[in-house]
Amino acid sequence: MLKRLSAISLMFVLTAFLIVGCNGGGEKNGEPANSGKKEYAPTGDEGTITGTIAFEGTAPARKTIPMGLNDANCATIPGEKLTENVIVKDGKLANVFVFIKGGPAGDYSFKTPSEAATLDQKGCRYHPHVFGVQTGQTIKILNSDNTTHNIHPSPKNNKEFNEVQGPGAAPKEKTFMRAETLIPVKCNQHPWMQAYIGVLEHPFFAVSKEDGTYEIEGLPPGDYTVETWHEQYGKKEQKVTVAAKGSVTQDFTYKDTDKAALSPSSLKMQPALVLP
Repeated sequence: MLKRLSAISLMFVLTAFLIVGCNGGGEKNGEPANSGKKEYAPTGDEGTITGTIAFEGTAPARKTIPMGLNDANCATIPGEKLTENVIVKDGKLANVFVFIKGGPAGDYSFKTPSEAATLDQKGCRYHPHVFGVQTGQTIKILNSDNTTHNIHPSPKNNKEFNEVQGPGAAPKEKTFMRAETLIPVKCNQHPWMQAYIGVLEHPFFAVSKEDGTYEIEGLPPGDYTVETWHEQYGKKEQKVTVAAKGSVTQDFTYKDTDKAALSPSSLKMQPALVLP
C-alpha cells in the first residue's frame, strides 16, 4: 500500500513539473510570465531623441498596382495606386521604424496603453503601413472598404492568425504578447497589401514621417542604442546618451545600395483564401 501511494505521489510531482515547464514557469493562455520589473514612474528628468532619416542615391520609382486584376472593387477606388515599399521625398525616407534598445528603460516595465492602435483596410491598402504597439496593447482592425479582406500576420514569436473580414463587419481586436520587430502582415485576398507591426515592451518607438523626421519622448536619462528598420533597406544602429531633461539629435542615412536581411519565408505571399 505504501509503495502504491509513493508511486501516485511521484506521478503528481512529475505532472506538476511538466505543467510548469510547458507554461514557461508562469505563462498562462499565451501571456508572458511576470517580468518582476518595477513599473516606471516618471521623475520629470525624462529626455527626447529626435532625428531625420535621409536617403542617398536613386530611389526606385513607385509602380502602379494593377488592383483590378484581383478585385473590381479595388480598381474603382479613386486616386493613385502606387507601391509603398519605398517612399522617398526630397531625399527623406518615410516608414522607417525607429526604437531604442538597452539603457535604463530596460530595467523597468511600462504600463500597457489603454488606447487601442488602429489598423484600417481602406482603399485596398493597410493604414498605417508601418506602426508600433506595446506588448498586450489592443490592435483594432477595421475594414472600411466595400470588399472582403483577409488579415494574416506572420509572426515568429507570437500567435499567428488568418481571418476574413467582410465589408461592414465589426472591428476585430487582437494583441501580441511578446516583443517582436517587425511582424509582416498581408492580405491573402489582395497580394499587394502589406503592413508591418513593431511590438515592444516599452513605449519608446516612432515611425519616420514623409519628411523623414521622427521623435521619441519620455526616455529615462542614460545611454541607449537607437535602431532603425526599413522593409527594403534593413537595419542601422547608433549609440546615444540622453541627458536629464535633455534632447539629443540622431540622424540616419540609408543608401540605394543598402539591402534588408529579411526572411523570404516570412514575406511570402499565400494563395488567395477560398470563400464558400
